[in-house]
Amino acid sequence: MAERCGVRRSQQLGTFINAMIRTSPRDRRHRMDARHSEALAAFRTFNYETIYLRSASRQQASAVVAIAARARGVLRVHPSLIPDVADDDEALDSPAKALELSVAYVAGMTDRFACHCAVTLLDWPIDNCRAASIASR
Repeated sequence: MAERCGVRRSQQLGTFINAMIRTSPRDRRHRMDARHSEALAAFRTFNYETIYLRSASRQQASAVVAIAARARGVLRVHPSLIPDVADDDEALDSPAKALELSVAYVAGMTDRFACHCAVTLLDWPIDNCRAASIASR
């Protein structure tokens, strides 16, 4: 794999991008040649098997989703907790607007900031953030 695509991420990305650039004009479809397509498939398989689908990763994802869902739920009910919303009458009076703002606010949070908000605003147990591996990165 390294001999085909390089060892650094920048080399690998460049290899796959260049493979698409070289292949696409020939048949006017966005794809890459079989050799590089097979290498990309091998990278994806490796990543899923060793990173995304391993037990610790799935547990971390579940913890992060729980924090985000709880934060969104509380902020939907109490939109005045969202910065710059306290004076927005529409957000305070419209459940649909409150939901929209709470989803947008939580979607823009980093994991660490979401954990901080969950602990400080929502009385979320700090151990739940540690389970998500985001309490003190």
